Amino acid sequence: MSAGSLEEAPGGGPTVLRILLGSQLRKLRESRGITREAAGYEIRASGSKISRMELGRVSFKERDVADLLTMYGVSDSAERDALIGLARQANNPGWWQHFGDVLPNWFQAYLGLEAAASLIRTYEIQFVPGLLQTPDYARAVIMLGHAGASADEINRRVDVRRQRQQILTRSGGPQLWAVIDEAVLRRPIGGVDVMRAQIEALIEASKLPGVRLQIIPFLAGGHAAAGGPFAILRFPEPELPDVVYVEQLTSAIYLDKREDVDHYAMAMERVCIDAEPPNHTPEILGKLLNEVGRPV
Repeated sequence: MSAGSLEEAPGGGPTVLRILLGSQLRKLRESRGITREAAGYEIRASGSKISRMELGRVSFKERDVADLLTMYGVSDSAERDALIGLARQANNPGWWQHFGDVLPNWFQAYLGLEAAASLIRTYEIQFVPGLLQTPDYARAVIMLGHAGASADEINRRVDVRRQRQQILTRSGGPQLWAVIDEAVLRRPIGGVDVMRAQIEALIEASKLPGVRLQIIPFLAGGHAAAGGPFAILRFPEPELPDVVYVEQLTSAIYLDKREDVDHYAMAMERVCIDAEPPNHTPEILGKLLNEVGRPV
């Protein structure tokens, strides 16, 4: 990727800008045969700090970027200005950082990736995906995990989900391909009225051009992704690998090694095959809507 195209990177927020800049710095370092340790010494840091910079996991100081570019032999003023300018942009806060009091750092990282993705494929067995939750359903889910939280904190967490959902209707936003286990839709989170409104919202969401929604019926039995929910994110920049996101109770795992991504991609393909086709989804949801509140 050229410096010019880096400068014009899409507005996915600081996360992807850091990843793009880090990737470019890694290529420059490797092209000169310089070790991470030597590069770290140049900016009064460690080799592990260079590794984190190249993976886009830390913010960049413009002075450090300038020193590294000098070390890597980048003397062209336009290229230097573009990369240093990218470092400046990458330090701008994403909208989610205004909710830092209620969001852990590991989830803020995910929001940055989600905002920058071109395709989000997600599989859920417990709850409706956050990008498709109604405010009342979201509130009920949040209260399950944060029973002792104040009303203000709950409201802020609901606001985060509402802001996340704007990517589905913005110009150039990501495509969402969600596969939901039928059990999710049978579980009356928040009560019958909340669940009915949520199913109605899913019916409407399934009509959006950027949303593909599939349901895995109980009759499908066991399937390849029975181990738990996950998401696979793909980005428009060819330099960025797909990322698998697996959320845990108090943390999350991010996987971008090819063999890990391929394993989850195969599992996702299998659940898509096990699920009913997307064109059946409105009919399935319509039937479930009439059954909400009845014993299974």
